Amino acid sequence: AIVCASVSKHLAGTVLLCCTCGVPIPPNPANMCVACLRTQVDISEGIPKQVTVHFCKQCERYLQPPGTWVQCALESRELMALCLKKIKSSMTKVRLIDASFLWTEPHSKRIKMKLTIQKEVMNGAILQQVFVVEFVIQSQMCDDCHRVEAKDFWKAVVQVRQKTVHKKTFYYLEQLILKHKLHQNALNIKEIHEGIDFYYGSKQHAQKMVDFLQCTAPCRSKTSQRLISHDIHSNTYNYKSTFSVEIVPVCKDSVVCLSPRLAQSLGNMGQVCVCIRVTSTIHLIDPNTLQSEYACYPKYCQYQLLNKIPVSAPIGFLGSHTLAEVWVQKTSEMDSNQQYYCRTFLGHLLNIGDLVLGFDFANSNINDEYLNKMNPHHVPDVVLIKKSYDRSRRIKRRNWKLQELAREGDGMDTDDERQYQDFLEDLEEDEALRKNVNIFRDASKIPVESDTDDDGAPRVSLTEMLEELSLTDATGGEGADMMTD
Repeated sequence: AIVCASVSKHLAGTVLLCCTCGVPIPPNPANMCVACLRTQVDISEGIPKQVTVHFCKQCERYLQPPGTWVQCALESRELMALCLKKIKSSMTKVRLIDASFLWTEPHSKRIKMKLTIQKEVMNGAILQQVFVVEFVIQSQMCDDCHRVEAKDFWKAVVQVRQKTVHKKTFYYLEQLILKHKLHQNALNIKEIHEGIDFYYGSKQHAQKMVDFLQCTAPCRSKTSQRLISHDIHSNTYNYKSTFSVEIVPVCKDSVVCLSPRLAQSLGNMGQVCVCIRVTSTIHLIDPNTLQSEYACYPKYCQYQLLNKIPVSAPIGFLGSHTLAEVWVQKTSEMDSNQQYYCRTFLGHLLNIGDLVLGFDFANSNINDEYLNKMNPHHVPDVVLIKKSYDRSRRIKRRNWKLQELAREGDGMDTDDERQYQDFLEDLEEDEALRKNVNIFRDASKIPVESDTDDDGAPRVSLTEMLEELSLTDATGGEGADMMTD
């Protein structure tokens, strides 16, 4: 060992000749130059230079054997991991040093990857080699897309219903679903009368949606299932599950008539209340006392405020509303002397001459079990709901927008457009409601700022708006839509 060490020390500063071509080289265990060593040994032998990768054009996902389909953007880490797994079994005897993508034309259906590997050869010499592996994209339809094409694709459906003539609740749920990305697992979304249906490929995804709805809105659900097929050899059953979710028919600005027992259980509040917010529970306010605690959807009437007298709030009341006694007159009866007296919780917003929306109880025939049993002296003539602003000005000044779900159904008619504008105005007026919604700045719309047009209508501040992003990368973005013909 001492002799070998002394010989190695003696040869450290010398130059040897390659045993094959005679070129002067630094000493190495093989006594060969790199060029000759590569002609003798190919460390990439056994590693395939061309590999097939399966891609579904319908859902834009790649097959990760044996049966998993994953979505990967071009030149992403996920795609690199998938490609390396395809050749992992052939690289057990070499060491992977580096891997990187080489640019290819997006429609070529080719993915090229440059690999750098090392291996010990000939008396302990370490040889490093760089080579290119080409991955060929082949189209193959995944099982989920097969079921879609066969019209038998869904395993569970969530039927969301609300027996009302308005759609405010569904517009709000749409924004919550988009914010929490619960629509990604849905195979199809279909809008129908009185509700919307969500179709899923697994019962677990449908149950997740039902749990979300129960945490978001007051509702009740029922579950049923139907046997589709039964394999007697493996004792497996194929069911289709249906989840029926019924949302309570109350929304913001609805007037609710409580039963005497329920009103008593809520702290002896009045039976006629106004719904100021709907979350997982219903928030009600008594317009006569400002008492806030726990239902008809008549049409709004527009009134003009003639006089207002502030009223001190009850002892112990803390809130953002102000109690007031007001005298109003219908805008459709301005040529008459008919006036209405009522109490309202909008004293902090209303001034003499303002327009306000409300429900007319004095001239309405309301068929309600509990309202008909009430003392007529306790039923108000008018219940004021919200201050009225010029809608055309609000639309003109609105410089933000919301995202929408891609769903089947008829286009939005005139009544749907009116209800959607009502929902947008509710977002502008209720800051607490906006906290659960992603609001995006509308770059295509330039707001018109004018002091003469400012009627005091609430607006969404610029700090609450998000920039609408397009999730694309430098090579073309989300998955391999560029790979299609």
